[in-house]
Amino acid sequence: MFDFAKAFSENPNGVLATVDGDQIKTRVFQYLFTENGRAHFCTSREKDVFKQLTANPQAAFCAFAPDYSPVVSINGKAVFVEDAALKTRILNENPMINGIYKSPDNPVFAVFYIEPLAVETFSFADGPNKYKP
Repeated sequence: MFDFAKAFSENPNGVLATVDGDQIKTRVFQYLFTENGRAHFCTSREKDVFKQLTANPQAAFCAFAPDYSPVVSINGKAVFVEDAALKTRILNENPMINGIYKSPDNPVFAVFYIEPLAVETFSFADGPNKYKP
């Protein structure tokens, strides 16, 4: 199995894809950490991404090193979790996010993970590869 957590930790900024009705929607997003094989993220309940993921949880996240080696993506199902300890961890480890949400009790602060169904990589040296989680 490819260690997507290491790749995302080294390059946390990427692109999150969701389903918006019958269209795919992408946006720049930041990976936070992996726990139990699940990549974690956060957003506001007031944003379209929250509405899209609650309507259709299919999602993908892709990130890459500056030299594009490798490009790493996970595809799977987004699952929202209500966990004060997880929210506290995110706030403590991310000053920018803390500045936005300020408290784990903030009602718009939403945390989700992607339960990976597939992990894909691409590099110019090795080409594409698929891994099962």
